[in-house]
Formats: sequence, C-alpha cells, structure tokens
Amino acid sequence: MDRRIEERGLYYDELEPGAIYVHRPGRTITEADNVLFTTLTMNTQALHLDAAFAATQPFGQRLVNSMLTLSTMVGQSVGQLTQGTVVGQLGVSEAAFPHPLFHGDTLYTESEVSARRLSASRPGQGIVAFRHTGRNQDGVVVAQATRTVLMWTRAGHAAARDRSRE
Repeated sequence: MDRRIEERGLYYDELEPGAIYVHRPGRTITEADNVLFTTLTMNTQALHLDAAFAATQPFGQRLVNSMLTLSTMVGQSVGQLTQGTVVGQLGVSEAAFPHPLFHGDTLYTESEVSARRLSASRPGQGIVAFRHTGRNQDGVVVAQATRTVLMWTRAGHAAARDRSRE
C-alpha cells in the first residue's frame, strides 16, 4: 500500500461559497523584492525605483509595485486552495489597492469563495471565484481582487488521471 500523502489544494467539491481561507505565513516585502519584480516586468515607474523622487510625493517613500502585491496574494493562496487542483486561471477583476504597501511591510492574505458553478462545457470541472484580500501587519487592507479559476472536481481529476495512464 502506498502511504505517501501528496500536498494539494482543494477540489471544486470541497469549496463552499462564503468559506474564508486564512493563508499563513505572511510575507514581508523587502526593497530587493520590489526592485527585482519592478525591473523584471520592465515597469519604470519612479514611485517604485527612485527614492529621491518618491520622497517628494504624497506618501514620502517608494511604494511596493501593486502587481507584486497582487501576485503575492495569489501566491499565498496556492498551497491551500489550488495546488494541483486548478485547470487554469480565467481572469482577475475588481482589483483595488486602497492603501499602499511599503518596503518592510508584511502582507497577510485571506480568500473567500465568492461563487462557484459547474462548467457547462467541461465535464468534471467547475468555475470558482475567489475574493482575495491582503492586509498589512496593522490589519489595513492594502489590496483586494476577485480571481476566477477553472477547478477540477474530485471525480473529474481521478478520471483524467486514469485516462492518462491508458
């Protein structure tokens, strides 16, 4: 008997609308994280890269790139929700960044299952909407977004694995 237990996210069948998943640990965002992400994505916004310029702006310091914040929120949710159980990402909507994240802030994320339905065109799969909320170490909301994904049902994934072994 195989006694290995594989880490995975949850199947469509296990996700109930209204359930809120708390993702830990938090992630402290460093200056290096922000500069690397910003330059990798070719975003030359001075608010992220130029400390002297940012000091003259309303927040008085460089801001963490909002796409890094969004990417980190999604990343924090993967192990608990979608690792190995997602078929693909369908879209991100309603993204908002009501308060900036700064170097040295720690991002904590929660995800609520805001909607789900079985796919009409893809048997064994369902569409799930997650409402991700990111807060800093003081509990201030720094980002929110709704992410819609195509997920395996437990039976659909088992059938797909069986077909791949044939």
